[in-house]
Amino acid sequence: MTRLAPTLTLTLLLLLGGPTGAADVDAAGLRAVLDRPLLAPGQTLVEVRAFVDARIPDLPAVQSADEWRATAERLRADTLRTVIFRGQAAAWRDATTRVEFLQTIAGGPGYHIRKLRFEALPGLWIPALLYEPDRLAGRVPVVLNVNGHDAKGKAADYKQLRCINQAKRGMIALSLEWFGMGQLRTPGFGHGLINAIDLCGTSGIATHFLALKRGIDLLLSHAHADPRRLGVTGLSGGGWQTIFISPLDPRVTFTNPVAGYSSFHTRVKYTSDLGDSEQTPCDLATVVDYAHLTAMMAPHPTLLTFNAKDNCCFAADHALPPLVAAAAPIFRLFDRPGNLRSHINHDPGDHNYGLDNRQALYQMMADAWTEGGTRSDPNEIPSDGEVKSADQLAVDLPADNIDLHRLAVDLARDLPRAPRGDRRAALRAIVRPCDEKVQAQRGARDQTDGLIVTRWTLRLGRTWSVPVVELCRGEPKGTVLVIADGGRSSAAAEVKAQLDTGRRVLAVDPFYFGECRFQERGYLWALLVGTVGERPLGLQAGQVAAVARWAEQRSGASPTVVAIGPRTSTVALVAAALEEKAIAGVVLHEPLGSLKELIETSRDFAASPELFCFGLLASFDLKQVAGLVAPRPVELHRASDRARAELAGR
Repeated sequence: MTRLAPTLTLTLLLLLGGPTGAADVDAAGLRAVLDRPLLAPGQTLVEVRAFVDARIPDLPAVQSADEWRATAERLRADTLRTVIFRGQAAAWRDATTRVEFLQTIAGGPGYHIRKLRFEALPGLWIPALLYEPDRLAGRVPVVLNVNGHDAKGKAADYKQLRCINQAKRGMIALSLEWFGMGQLRTPGFGHGLINAIDLCGTSGIATHFLALKRGIDLLLSHAHADPRRLGVTGLSGGGWQTIFISPLDPRVTFTNPVAGYSSFHTRVKYTSDLGDSEQTPCDLATVVDYAHLTAMMAPHPTLLTFNAKDNCCFAADHALPPLVAAAAPIFRLFDRPGNLRSHINHDPGDHNYGLDNRQALYQMMADAWTEGGTRSDPNEIPSDGEVKSADQLAVDLPADNIDLHRLAVDLARDLPRAPRGDRRAALRAIVRPCDEKVQAQRGARDQTDGLIVTRWTLRLGRTWSVPVVELCRGEPKGTVLVIADGGRSSAAAEVKAQLDTGRRVLAVDPFYFGECRFQERGYLWALLVGTVGERPLGLQAGQVAAVARWAEQRSGASPTVVAIGPRTSTVALVAAALEEKAIAGVVLHEPLGSLKELIETSRDFAASPELFCFGLLASFDLKQVAGLVAPRPVELHRASDRARAELAGR
């Protein structure tokens, strides 16, 4: 017998076989029983929408421009402190930015292109292009040009045309490469990897923020930069980057996000708008919604561009009106209602930053920047023949350039660090379990060949419905609560094995599993849960613990939790660590040995979003979580050598 922590026994048992009292009920028949739905179609989706929507902050009421200035400054400071610069990100923020200018290439009539690279944070270099007019005198506007999910990156023709036109209008235009696009289109720069950085207790979103901030630093260091005329613009993910950096960096005085965002309230209603990891950062909506960020641009010129028939996301009819409704009163407080404008593209009307949208930008620039040195005509200067290939625009990068994967690996190396004080309280604070009272609603009850099947819907508070199938034969010899990565119907063989030993089985689908899973891109709802300050892992562990307490109250004995798969095994461990009395122990099939496996193998966030719980690895690996289960037993089945070694404390 080995031990997990000082007193936690680890017994490697195989729970298949045993007495055959229920041998006449085969696994296929049980699967059909378990597969029968208990909840109304889409019920979990209805519940998560209500859960998230109730937690999104609304704009505070203000009566004057001065009151809004103070409010905006507080929101900005709180967002930077509590969302963006947590953990190692604070040190990244304070690092010296290195910039290296490389070759200069010919552009077209009246401008040239300087290739350069700069460090977003130590060791992570970003390739960029600086479009400069051939003749510069005095101070001129400077524009940060960003782009979204386009594999061509900075070589996208519509982005080149925008930058070329800015240079021909007397402006200095900086074109950044975005993580995962263009020259940075590698697995190590996948956007979901910022969640691995989150797991380490450092804000992954800081990598995106710092890349943008360093770009602004670079522009303003130019000898001809006019700090009063600093703009940002971009399409789609570039539109998100635009509205993310513009209100959070007070140096920005002009912004034009294009088809890049909507309020979180809007996203709850329109699944087309659900944003990826960077667009839905952990805890952002505990401080601000995107409506706040839009209003925080007041009184600076702000052009909101959306597309009428957007075939991707953020269609004008639903995305634009709530943003204008939120921000317009704030611009009026400053007596600058005309500085908030919107443009809806109808031709072609799809997801684009085409000619019509670019000319709306030029018009806004002409109106906002009336000083000399810029062209006032909003019509685009024909430049199609000057568009260059990706090879022509390529920027040399260091061979050892750090990427997001490497950042996460480096951060995880010396983790976890033991939390101070009460470890159980520390774990609770990290995973934020839902602690709701249970109201049980009994459904159908069937009996076949001595097997009694009772279907339950457990209501947790006023929010969640948890489906439970209870199965037993005769007088049970104990109770097990079964959860599985593939949902309860996938656990039919384990349910049969437990019934064969004479136990009562509660087959449960907690949030995000089985009947409670989402059909398409469900991980985006996990991101929304995280951005409003909750944790999917905490929801799941809290639901499992609540079911265990209900079972204990009914039978007078604590159930054992059986989990099948690495995801639910982690949920079971956390639930047992937090619930000392109602869970008698855990049985884990194919568990992870360490949370570091998620990082080392670049585990897809979308496949197991609850495991990337912000800050969990900073204080607890699975070994430490399992230590909190002691002295209750933890049994391992089909476990890897690493899981045996780590969980046994060797």
